[in-house]
Amino acid sequence: MLRILLGTQLRRLRQEKGISREDAGYAIRASHAKISRMELGQVSFKHRDVDDLLKLYGVEEPEQREALVGMISSANAQGWWHKYGDVLPQWFGVYVGLEEAAAVIRTFEVQFVPGLLQTEGYARSVIQLSRTATSEEDVTSRVNMRMHRQRRFTQAEGEPPRLWAVIDEAVLHRPYGDAEVMREQIEHLLEMSRRPHITIQIATFAMGGHPAAGGPFSILRFPTPQLPDVVYLEQLNSALYFDKYDDTSRYAQTMDHLATQAPLPSATTEILERFRKHYGG
Repeated sequence: MLRILLGTQLRRLRQEKGISREDAGYAIRASHAKISRMELGQVSFKHRDVDDLLKLYGVEEPEQREALVGMISSANAQGWWHKYGDVLPQWFGVYVGLEEAAAVIRTFEVQFVPGLLQTEGYARSVIQLSRTATSEEDVTSRVNMRMHRQRRFTQAEGEPPRLWAVIDEAVLHRPYGDAEVMREQIEHLLEMSRRPHITIQIATFAMGGHPAAGGPFSILRFPTPQLPDVVYLEQLNSALYFDKYDDTSRYAQTMDHLATQAPLPSATTEILERFRKHYGG
């Protein structure tokens, strides 16, 4: 997906300058077919090729050049999640790759606690419901992968990504596992909400209807401003990805409305404490 995003930017820059694929190919000692494959994200990128193309396209601003060239290693690398390929659907592997590259993730969930905020016990209870998890070994592997995804948000070194989660109140009422599992999950949400880079809001029933009634979604923003936001919608056996502004802006507006209508993040602790007591805390 990073290759596709980088290729999209290269295509946009080329078209803005009115340069043909043939001329772009000549500049990097290649054919127009290679330029086409690069722009579609079908091949890996070489630093020299991208650098030469950026010069041809008139990209002179150092920050923009460094941001695009800096993506090459990430776009060409095989991520840690590939070792879970035996239990990881291809369509979700794309999302995990995007998630690893994102600087800001905003998510709305109506059925489960978001995966990035789940405890191991809660995650196991959720995954065991999946008909695609055919053995205990598969379940354990998926739980381990979910815990691995959370490391970027809990690591002590470096600057972690920003996570803003709006969780429908129904999620807290719906038990996965026994009372102990739910109590542990609520306590984990309380702990995570205290981290400065994580914001949690509860969309309470008192809000009534809201503009996100259609279902859960996530918006991913990347550290490179030249890359578009990506909206992710998960379905039963597949997923949808949107990166065109007309689509992503509508979801961003919906998320803004949700965050505005829901109780403030400062009220989250009180709401979660009430549910902790409900589950025997």
